[in-house]
Amino acid sequence: MTKSLRHPPGLAQSGQATPFQGEVKREIMAVVFDWKFWLKVLGILGAGLWIYAPVFHGDWLMDDDLYITNNHLLADPARLEKAWFQPGSFIEYYPIEQTVQWIQWQLWKNDTLGYHLTNLGLHLLSALLIWRLLTKFNLRRAWLGGLIFAIHPALVESVAWIVELKNTLSLPPFLLAMCFYIDYERYHRKRDYLLALMSFLVAMLCKVSMASFPAVILLYVWWERGRIEWKDIKASLPFLFMSFVLVGLTLRSGMLFSETNRMMGLVPIDGFLSRVALIGESFSFYLATSLWPFGLLPLYPRWPVDSPSLLQLLPWPVGALAVLWFWRKRRTWGRHALLGFGFFFLTVAPFTGFILISYMRFTWVMDHFVYLPIIGLIGLVVAGLDLLEKRFSSPLPFQVRAVLGLVLIGLAWNSHRYAEKFVDQETLWNYTIQRNPNAWPAYSNLGSILLEKDQLPQARQLFEQALQLNPDYIEAHYNLGLTLLRLGQVPEAIDQMKQAAKLAPNNTEILFMLGRTLQRNGRIAEAIEQYQSSLPLLSDNPEIHARLGALFIQSGHFPEAVEEFRRTVQLVPTVASSHNDLGNAFYLTGQTAQAMTEYRQALQLNPSLVEAHNNLGGALQRAGQVKGAIEEYQVALWLAPNNPKLHANLGSALQQAGQIQEAIHHYKMALLLDPAYVEAKDRLAALQNLPPSEPTEK
Repeated sequence: MTKSLRHPPGLAQSGQATPFQGEVKREIMAVVFDWKFWLKVLGILGAGLWIYAPVFHGDWLMDDDLYITNNHLLADPARLEKAWFQPGSFIEYYPIEQTVQWIQWQLWKNDTLGYHLTNLGLHLLSALLIWRLLTKFNLRRAWLGGLIFAIHPALVESVAWIVELKNTLSLPPFLLAMCFYIDYERYHRKRDYLLALMSFLVAMLCKVSMASFPAVILLYVWWERGRIEWKDIKASLPFLFMSFVLVGLTLRSGMLFSETNRMMGLVPIDGFLSRVALIGESFSFYLATSLWPFGLLPLYPRWPVDSPSLLQLLPWPVGALAVLWFWRKRRTWGRHALLGFGFFFLTVAPFTGFILISYMRFTWVMDHFVYLPIIGLIGLVVAGLDLLEKRFSSPLPFQVRAVLGLVLIGLAWNSHRYAEKFVDQETLWNYTIQRNPNAWPAYSNLGSILLEKDQLPQARQLFEQALQLNPDYIEAHYNLGLTLLRLGQVPEAIDQMKQAAKLAPNNTEILFMLGRTLQRNGRIAEAIEQYQSSLPLLSDNPEIHARLGALFIQSGHFPEAVEEFRRTVQLVPTVASSHNDLGNAFYLTGQTAQAMTEYRQALQLNPSLVEAHNNLGGALQRAGQVKGAIEEYQVALWLAPNNPKLHANLGSALQQAGQIQEAIHHYKMALLLDPAYVEAKDRLAALQNLPPSEPTEK
């Protein structure tokens, strides 16, 4: 292209800075009174509002449960501290993004409107910043770049899917960092460098896929001056250091979190050539989707890459020839092609298969990964229009403008129609299944929705369809197990849970649910074995120790129960029920004094715990302290006056104390509340058959 594309007005090609005194004020005044500028702003904002109106009250989608609706951290008082200072507390180390998400939760809770408006507002802000960025390249139609970004269909997923806040939140500071660094490169002002560095840090703390920034600025320097010098490399080093540190923290956070909180499976890939084919085809897919954004899907078919054909390796030589061609034309238009395509490929590279990521179990590619890379292609389109206008030496012909208008209308219409699919889970997954019948996660996700609606036969059918397509699909086995359990088909449910546990031996949710299911089905020995096998992963989970303790009591292994309940008390020493359970275990082993100590500790923590008063009464009665037992039973009855067991227990203590009439009264009350209470009936019958003068004995 012409040199005017490479230098802002008033800047000599030697790189000398122009005076800036009063420039900002003049620029602001010019904008305030420029009605065409405001018309363009309204055009971008209006187009965005119209496109995304269908999702303003849209439901939660896909991983929204992990990040928001089922994220217990949002209610944790220490949430912000963990977000910033405890990598591994969540699946990613994105402290700014998580802070904003926490603020949104405080404001909106389960009302999705606020989340959607936040995503859209950030998206439109990025569109305006792209306009600003492109003006720094002296592109006459820079605003068109912002408009294209605002309406592009491939970006709908990032805006309509609430948890992609990390995309919409990280892009504005990235764009600001680009603008500041361009100013630094051209005017050599230290403040611009520092502002670029700070903006980049903010972007990285929102999402680490911004880590390509150091390579991008070196590419820009080459584009600007035709060479990269040692000073440029040194200037990029602080950015590179930030990238390494924050990427490392995020990888560590993911490894700490994922193994025990998600149903992770292996990403299928077979050898070096398969990886090479995947990377090349993924690059091609993302490029094609950005240039022809039609037929978009949340889950694309995952093409086979095992034993790749020569055709699957074709993107590599084609790409190499294109780069060679651009390089040979680098003194003219080739330089701009290298900048635009280079930006695209540098920023999309992490999602093409160089690193295997968990989503690749379902699909190799997803639209939201082009949210940043597409800017390079948009810049090329705008630059191409400028070049075309210069060749005509006049405004673009009517025919060209008409075609351009139709293209923009087509993009906006397609985006609006696609946004309608993101209104709720059922609509989204039905749409996906219609266009990708082999999308096994879509069947399972749709089945989960029907399971929540208690449409169990339909849910079962969908889970079974998912397993027909992928017999190793962990979530489908697990969800089918839950469905069968609710249908009353417990043995079949256990079989599905076991299949899920076999495929995901480190998944605590599956292991725990399998143990509970075995326990509910009366398969005590198997449940104990299952819980014990889970202990290496769940050793710090008090509930599993409590369940194991209860099972040991049920099976008559009282000393083992004591050990499990001891561990529960160690983990949650301030929970009254844990002390009560340990007291019961001590009582069953004959350690009455220790049992009374635990019951009293439980009552210190919760004086209204009926079970602890009742159990302490039983322990006191066994120890011969009948008066104390009567007092505890009376307190328990005061708290739960309609409990027949408490009346019977008090009757027993009164009988032991020789207070026969009072004992008879409470036995009768127990039978009045529960006519089938055999023990109370037998004791009452025994008492009523005794002569009045004859002393009673226990």
